[in-house]
Amino acid sequence: MNDRKSSVLWIAGIGFTFFIALLGFLLAKLPGFNHIGQLASAIIIAVAYRQFFGYPELLRKGITFSSKKLLRLAIILYGLKLNIDIVFKDGLGLLARDAIVIAFAITVTVLIAKWLKADRMISLLLGVGTGVCGAAAIAAVAPIVKAKDEDTAIGVGIIALMGTVFAIGYTILRPIVPLLPTEYGIWSGISLHELAHVAIAAAPAGEDALAIALLAKLGRVFLLVPLCFIFIYFMKRKSKGSEGEQSKIEFPWFLVGFIALSLLGSYVLGHSIPVTEGFMDGVSTLTTWLLTAAMVGLGLNVSLKDLRERAMKPLIAMTITSVMLSVLAYFII
Repeated sequence: MNDRKSSVLWIAGIGFTFFIALLGFLLAKLPGFNHIGQLASAIIIAVAYRQFFGYPELLRKGITFSSKKLLRLAIILYGLKLNIDIVFKDGLGLLARDAIVIAFAITVTVLIAKWLKADRMISLLLGVGTGVCGAAAIAAVAPIVKAKDEDTAIGVGIIALMGTVFAIGYTILRPIVPLLPTEYGIWSGISLHELAHVAIAAAPAGEDALAIALLAKLGRVFLLVPLCFIFIYFMKRKSKGSEGEQSKIEFPWFLVGFIALSLLGSYVLGHSIPVTEGFMDGVSTLTTWLLTAAMVGLGLNVSLKDLRERAMKPLIAMTITSVMLSVLAYFII
C-alpha cells in the first residue's frame, strides 16, 4: 500500500512540474512575457509558488525526477538540433571564432565576478550560458561542477531574461550598424545567448542572415561537448588536489546520448530513414516541455531571499561580459 501511495505521489510530483510548465506556456502568451518565453515564465511561477506556499514536500520525489532525469533527457533530445554534418562542411571557419567567444565569456565573467565578490557558482554558470547556448549549456554543466539546484535555476532565469533583452537590442541596432546581412547574421550567431535569441535577432535581416546565424550558433552548441569534458578534467584535478574525502565526478552519460542523437539527426534521419518536418517539430516541442518541467523542479528550490543576496552581482558580471562579447564579436566577424 505504501509503495502504491509512493508511486502515486511520484507521478503527481512529475505532473505538478508539467502543470506549472503549462502555466508558464500560457503566461508567455501575454504581452511582455511573450518576449522572455515559456521557460523563464515557468521558472517565475515556480519561484513565486515556493515563496507563497513553500516547497511541496509530499511531491519531492516526482519533482526531483523532473529536475534530474527529465533534464538529462531534454539535453539528449536537444542533440537533434545540432546538425554536425553542416557544422563540419560549412561551419569550420566559424568554429575558431566560436571557441574564442566561449573562452572569453567564461573567463571574463568569472574575473569580473571575482572583482565584484559575486557568487562564484552562479557566475560560472552564467559565463557558460553566455558563451555557449544558454539554458541547455547551464543544465549540462551544472551537474559536472556540482551546482545546487537553486543556482542552476537562477542562472537559467537570468540567461533567458538578459538574452531576450540583448536579442531585442540587436534588432534595434541592425539598421544602424554598418554590416552586410550575412555579417550581421554571424555577429548575432556568435554572440547571442540562446538559439531562440539568435533567431529573433537574425530573422529581420533575411533568410541568408538567419541561416549563417544559426550555423554560427550550432558551432557553439557543438563545442559544448568538449567544454563539458574540460570541466570534468578540472573537477577531477580539484578533487585529487583537495585534502580529505575525494568527491567522485560522475561521468555525464547524457552527453553520449546528446552526441548519438546529433549523429542520428545528421546522417540517418532524413537520409536512410525519412522523417517529416512535423516529426522534427514535434521532437523540438517535446524537448522544450521536458526542459521547462525540469526547470520548474529547479525553480521550486529558489528562495527569493537568497536570490536578492546572491544573484545581483552575478547578473551585473554577466551583463558587462555580454556587452563586451558583442563588441568583440563585432570586430572578429
